[in-house]
Amino acid sequence: MASVVDMLRDDKQDDRNERKDLLQVDDLTAALSVPSHAFLRAALALKDQIVEATWKEEPELRQGVDLTFCTGLLGTAFICLKSYEATGDRRDLQLCAHIVDACAGAARTYKREVTFLSGRAGVYALGAVVADYRDDNERRRLFLDLFVEVAQEKALPVGPDEGGFGMSYELLHGRAGFLWAALFINHLLGRDTVPPSLVMPVVEAVLAGGRVGASDNPICPLMYRWHGTPYWGAAHGLAGILHVLLHFPALSLDDTEDVKGTLRYMVRNRFPHSGNYPSSEGNRRDKLVQWSHGATGVAIALCKASQVFPNDREFRDSAIEAGEVVWKRGLAKKVGLADGVSGNAFALLSLYRLTEEEVYRERAEAFAGFLYHNAAKMVEADDVDGGDCRAYSLFHGLAGTAALWFDVASPEKSRFPGFEL
Repeated sequence: MASVVDMLRDDKQDDRNERKDLLQVDDLTAALSVPSHAFLRAALALKDQIVEATWKEEPELRQGVDLTFCTGLLGTAFICLKSYEATGDRRDLQLCAHIVDACAGAARTYKREVTFLSGRAGVYALGAVVADYRDDNERRRLFLDLFVEVAQEKALPVGPDEGGFGMSYELLHGRAGFLWAALFINHLLGRDTVPPSLVMPVVEAVLAGGRVGASDNPICPLMYRWHGTPYWGAAHGLAGILHVLLHFPALSLDDTEDVKGTLRYMVRNRFPHSGNYPSSEGNRRDKLVQWSHGATGVAIALCKASQVFPNDREFRDSAIEAGEVVWKRGLAKKVGLADGVSGNAFALLSLYRLTEEEVYRERAEAFAGFLYHNAAKMVEADDVDGGDCRAYSLFHGLAGTAALWFDVASPEKSRFPGFEL
């Protein structure tokens, strides 16, 4: 452990004058002195705070309440599920089911949102999994039927040749986000629970859209735009979309080569001095190191690519290099998964699972230990818009920290919520 303390101290001292946007660690030893059982206790205590702050037991949720996995009540349900998985306490599973049912009752207001992170697909996918945990076959069938209704959204499989740019392609609000919801169901409930006939036309539409988007770039096979900007990050851009596509073994040889070629294009065009990744195509601003934009989301995508293509050493090497950027620059000012320390720590956990090298687990624990000592005051200083629900949310608040603490206590089982399977 001492070597990791020394590395963290040296790295932060080197960068202290260059990056005033990063928080500085006042006591590096303290950040690394938290034992794994303390992380579990802290996660359980924080889970109780999250539930108290965000969940109001009402017969019908108030209009306008955020239901989503990313920033709303479904994130609270997910943390209850994490708590159940860690302890076996069925009261947490019951509470999770209760929250999901309430969200499902109000999900009709999310008619056009079809993704796991921000829409109805997340409600129904998590609902089906929770019902399966509870051996409630009737509700499992109900939620799967509701998910199939989402899958029948006409715009999902429409390619660009048929005017299919009306629905975006990215993870947070677009087709990749729907595909991830289907992957989540099939991973936990059994292969082809959501059949290929519903999924593969959407995969084909995503690939077709990427080729049209890259038609003005002769060396990049796939490119996508979100509100006109060709983003590279996980939330709205290439890292998120490619990461989803990497989960489909039935891709043709040409499709696979386009995915691999786009990843190689990103690696070749990262910032040469820092090794970080641009937030969007041609953007020269080397500042953001987080899941939404920068090395964190790309590192996780490259870890997956290394698993899918184990003979292509370049993906493993590039994942490790991106992880070094996260380690050196990942102590952001925020706590959440999207743009904070919690999300950055999950990239280190991905590298630990990929390489089985203890240094990555220790680095993830260093970030988790930093949050153990600083998360509360970071949230207070951040003054997150959107009230308690957002401040305690998965992607912008303390629920992301709770998810990290649960997973550093059991790093072999760690997964970035809503992104890794």
